[in-house]
Amino acid sequence: MKEKSQLLRPTDESALALAGLLLSKIRWGALATLAPDGYPLTSLINIAFDRDGRPLMLASRLSDHTTNLLADPRCSLLISDPGKGDPLAHPRLSLTCNGQHITDARETVRYQDIRADFLEHHPKSALYIDFPDFLFFRLDLLGARLNGGFGKAYQLTSSEILSLTACKP
Repeated sequence: MKEKSQLLRPTDESALALAGLLLSKIRWGALATLAPDGYPLTSLINIAFDRDGRPLMLASRLSDHTTNLLADPRCSLLISDPGKGDPLAHPRLSLTCNGQHITDARETVRYQDIRADFLEHHPKSALYIDFPDFLFFRLDLLGARLNGGFGKAYQLTSSEILSLTACKP
């Protein structure tokens, strides 16, 4: 039996193009955080990207995933565009991240840029984005696994993902 590392294909242009396509289309994902009891908790979240290409999320202090990220930043974000038929036949990307709470005061330029970037992707969040219990998190990428369908598994670096999501001049 082959070891897992032998089952991964070398990351090539087609893998990067597929990852880029997924990242360009996605507006939501499944976020897995670690609960205080050590068990994972998965939540559906809205995703946007900041100007450097890093994923952003907006979350209420009332949600368990917010409490979990504030206690332990380790998380994973699964994104996919399942389409019709068997969802396991469609590509998906699992990002390993650290969720960093954006602590900037709401009046700062940086916070206002993050707010604007998020609203560009999720205009309906204007209804609650300024509620005092809502926080922004940036998901700092550590790496990713791309499953492009049966037998098409790749490991991508954080720099490869950022090269696909960063704003181009």
